[in-house]
Amino acid sequence: MEPDGIILIDKPKGITSHSAVYRMRRLLRTQKIGHTGTLDPDATGLLVVLVGRAAKAAEYITSDEKEYEAIMRLGIATDTQDAGGEVIFSSDDIPDEQEVISAAMSFSGEYAQIPPMYSALKQNGRKLVDLARKGIEVERQPRGVRIENIEIKKINDTDYSMSVLCSKGTYIRTLCDDIGKKLGCGGCMASLRRTKSGNFSLSDAITLDFAAELSYEELCERLIPTESLFSDLPIITLDGFFLKLCKSGCEIYQKKIKTDFIVGQRVRLYDEDGFFALGEVREFEEGAAVKSIKVFRL
Repeated sequence: MEPDGIILIDKPKGITSHSAVYRMRRLLRTQKIGHTGTLDPDATGLLVVLVGRAAKAAEYITSDEKEYEAIMRLGIATDTQDAGGEVIFSSDDIPDEQEVISAAMSFSGEYAQIPPMYSALKQNGRKLVDLARKGIEVERQPRGVRIENIEIKKINDTDYSMSVLCSKGTYIRTLCDDIGKKLGCGGCMASLRRTKSGNFSLSDAITLDFAAELSYEELCERLIPTESLFSDLPIITLDGFFLKLCKSGCEIYQKKIKTDFIVGQRVRLYDEDGFFALGEVREFEEGAAVKSIKVFRL
């Protein structure tokens, strides 16, 4: 039987997320593998690796918040928005600590962020980073992101440590660049470490080197059930006639199973053996009904 579930990896600096997943593909002996969010090569920390049927669950994940520990460096701005890029602006006029903290805190809440050119996002079928490496810059539309919480502390005159809880799709290096622009002195990201992703924490992750030391069986034992991706969703347990209907792809009317979830609510569907599918409440001719939208176990 092929491995199935989630494994948490502490990605080291200097390799791409793709390379980390490729190493896990070899160790777990499967082609069915993916992850829930890319980390830049210079970034470290939590990479949530999806294995087997779980690899097809990424688009359905509901808890998408990320938490990062970063260092922001003021006084320079770079083309890549991190310390490894080419300096395009510099200033010795660094504002005082309180002004820096105030500027950073002003980004709390909803925030329209323009994605960086050095990113894997695609425009007209081409990755922005590939265009950027050719010296081409294209207009990007701002994307709505949310900074749930930001804590900032001075390290020295130019460097500040930041702890940021944010929505999926937020670029921390762009946040550093935007804070630097607001202060007028320029800013970039000097380091980045992801500590949380959705319901998962870096404290539960293993390194790639440690994973390589484990046997195939030991590695499979570390797989977290796919269901944990949806642990914030309510459970509906089905049996008998309604279970057969659901597994045949039919809708199950809420009035029949005595549930009353709003249309659009996603749920975990259970049978006597536990979680088997992700469901969603939809409106049908005869009323609101639950329908499976992704089956993880037949």
